[in-house]
Amino acid sequence: MNDLIAGVAASLRPATRGPSLADIVEMLQSLPRKQAARTLAQMADEQAVGALNRSDFTTAPEVLAVLPVARAVQLVARMADDRAADVLAEMDTHVAALILAALPPAVRRSLDILLAWPADSAGGMMTTDYVAAPAAATVGEVLGQIRTAERSREAIYSVFLIDDTGRLAATVSLRRLIVADPASVALALADAGETVKASPDTDREWVADLIRRHDLLALPVVDAEDRPLGIVTIRDVVDTLVAEHTEDAQKFGGVEALDRAYLDTRFGAMIRKRAGWLSILFLSEMLTASVMQHFEDALARAVVLTLFIPLIMSSGGNSGGQATSLIIRALALGQVRVRDWWRVALRELPAGLVLGSILGLLGFARIATWQGLGFYDYGPHWSLIAVTVAMGLVAIVTFGSLAGSMLPFALQRLGFDPASASAPFVATLVDVTGLVIYFSIALAILSGTLL
Repeated sequence: MNDLIAGVAASLRPATRGPSLADIVEMLQSLPRKQAARTLAQMADEQAVGALNRSDFTTAPEVLAVLPVARAVQLVARMADDRAADVLAEMDTHVAALILAALPPAVRRSLDILLAWPADSAGGMMTTDYVAAPAAATVGEVLGQIRTAERSREAIYSVFLIDDTGRLAATVSLRRLIVADPASVALALADAGETVKASPDTDREWVADLIRRHDLLALPVVDAEDRPLGIVTIRDVVDTLVAEHTEDAQKFGGVEALDRAYLDTRFGAMIRKRAGWLSILFLSEMLTASVMQHFEDALARAVVLTLFIPLIMSSGGNSGGQATSLIIRALALGQVRVRDWWRVALRELPAGLVLGSILGLLGFARIATWQGLGFYDYGPHWSLIAVTVAMGLVAIVTFGSLAGSMLPFALQRLGFDPASASAPFVATLVDVTGLVIYFSIALAILSGTLL
């Protein structure tokens, strides 16, 4: 086995044409943790660091934890600061502390800064490995500083220009520096107006929106006095948004966000992530049985009403799920705020009425068609049943739209993630209330006939 590992590691050392980093990561993740660690330990530093720097190397924390501390320190010290901080944050705290303590002081200070901020903030996304130059420097001096930098820079998309007080005066893109006259002042190449920047506590969704709106490749992160702390690159944003959207998609399905890739998640952890919400939804759905028991006499006298219960419940849940998805995304992009709840309600109320009316007409037409063509006999009061179903759909779809749009606001107001207002949760809420609405309308319309 050791000979096999050594052979694999040897094949990964620099050659005329070696495997890509993506292939290396895929190979490492397919191996047991200890075997992957031994392979990584024998790889050339450049390849090992390159693999660890890839965000798709999801088992990197476990693999690093198995490595001898000295080798782990050697690799972490050469990793991109932001990636190293992410990996250390997911490791066992004791092992991570040992690695941090053994790192060079400059690297340790950078990682301590990054680890102090939440992972979903600009501070948690940024890298402290940026290029800065005096605001009075010439283009030639700035380019010379880039060439002679002691460490290889991960993100030379732009250069920070710092004034005499240490504040960020402007940023200049690398493209402009390359094509400019070396004797010109670098500050003259900066865009007019205020520099686009973010504070370290800025949410990652806002960071992504700033980069998108201003067509940036990198965004400076500054403190309260405009002193630069780090830089968020477009690559950081892409990686973070993929993780964010994955987490939201899982929550929409009524599952707690997975900390690892699906196949890397342990069976017990998978059960814990799914069982909680599934149990809550099950207990909530039990209220449906209670509602039906309450209307047991009505159901006994008009069994035909039960034929349309799945139709009524699913329509309300679908409309609520639509509204929830739209509002959660709008909140994430900053298109609406919590204070805009009443504006959303004023939009969803008429929208629900119109959508409910469309479904109500379809439901009425279906009953009338089946009755007329003889596919099913709904009895002498079929028209009242059709009206009951139609009115029930209007009311329940309207309620579903309104409830689905308001739940994200309520959760955010309470400090919870709006994505927790997942479609299954909304559907369960609308199922219970929908039955009450449906049978209440049936009692009002069919009283004296079927009921």
